[in-house]
Amino acid sequence: MCVSTPTRKPLDRQALWSLLSEKSDFWTGVEVVPVTGSTNADLAAAAKEGAGEGRVLIAEEQSAGRGRLDRQWTSPAGAGLTMSFLLRPTLPREQWGTLSIVTAVALRETLAAVCGVDAKLKWPNDVLVEGRKVCGILAQVEGGAVIVGAGLNVSLTDEELPVPTGTSLLIAGATELDRATIAADFLARVGALYAAWNERGPAAVIESWRRNSDTLGRLVAVSFPNGRKLSGRAVGIDAEGCLQIAADGGEGAVETVAAGDIVHLRPQD
Repeated sequence: MCVSTPTRKPLDRQALWSLLSEKSDFWTGVEVVPVTGSTNADLAAAAKEGAGEGRVLIAEEQSAGRGRLDRQWTSPAGAGLTMSFLLRPTLPREQWGTLSIVTAVALRETLAAVCGVDAKLKWPNDVLVEGRKVCGILAQVEGGAVIVGAGLNVSLTDEELPVPTGTSLLIAGATELDRATIAADFLARVGALYAAWNERGPAAVIESWRRNSDTLGRLVAVSFPNGRKLSGRAVGIDAEGCLQIAADGGEGAVETVAAGDIVHLRPQD
């Protein structure tokens, strides 16, 4: 069943905290602000000042939001869930990059369980519905902390999408668009997956990502920050969350990619 477009009323912090507290005891506080430059930047500043893990910041609107490679990220006020949270992992730093995977897996589970939406995961940090991006994730290290940001399109219409390759839960026919309900379930799942990740390592969450990947098995093109390009077939993901690409359509040597911009190719490309 598809729901009608909701009014974009501001999030009720108390109601959200009450919902979250029923589901998880990991989080230490949730703050909701009408507008900020960047929720990631705000929590990075808090981390510098020694803030403990478990803090969540949600903005109804961002004036200087960014995605990967410093791309601008925008959304109409109240039309999405724009949030960041602060973590202080105990695993070795070389495994911290898999926290984007933890976040993506948690959101995919929420979209299935709460919204009735089947999502797939694109390396390194996108969540897709029918091949279109519904959420982007950005993790950054600040000293001994990791700030993870997520921008989920909830009630954007086709006309409001910043790019034609995007989508929203509304467009996807989600059965639930209440942002507090979605946020509480998502954060509870992040908290549980993060606790298991911290205790036992990333293997289980990486396996979940593999099962729900829209990247593995595909022909892909990679653009590296230094301008280099690589194309081939995505054949695996390693223990640190790096993508493994076999050149020559899957027949050539395998290269491990730690960071890069990925485009899914059609066979004729």
